[in-house]
Amino acid sequence: MQHVDIYSDGSSRGNPGPGGYGTILRFVDEAGVAHERELSCGYIRTTNNRMELLGAIVGLEALKRPCEITLYTDSQYVVNAFEQHWIDGWLRKGWKNAQKQPVKNKDLWQRLLAAKKDHDVTFVWVKGHAGHAENERCDMLATQAADGLSLCVDEGFETNL
Repeated sequence: MQHVDIYSDGSSRGNPGPGGYGTILRFVDEAGVAHERELSCGYIRTTNNRMELLGAIVGLEALKRPCEITLYTDSQYVVNAFEQHWIDGWLRKGWKNAQKQPVKNKDLWQRLLAAKKDHDVTFVWVKGHAGHAENERCDMLATQAADGLSLCVDEGFETNL
């Protein structure tokens, strides 16, 4: 199985406010050639957590075959959902959290589950703004996207207002 490193970050200017994600995919092919791809997109109005999720999602969705993935993010929200098994509880409780309230960003959590189902994914938390080169690059991609002129509509955010 091909190993891929995915680095992702999300950003919003206000919460909610304009936002964006930045993602880097990195792998070495069978011939030993290194490949890297950067993805980013900005949104008119969204939240930081939605952009953190979307950064991970688009990285996974960019893959064309099942892979072994290490996904690095500075979002404890994303990492803890899997490493502390929050998502398992949400699924058991019909997308309700421990306080019996609807889980926020359910649309993106469902999309993330679908995007990761064919892969072996390990989530790794990295401290943000601490000199981690790939995290810093993803942060720059995310903030540039949030500050861009061609912003998309975050339909899931708008629908759940």
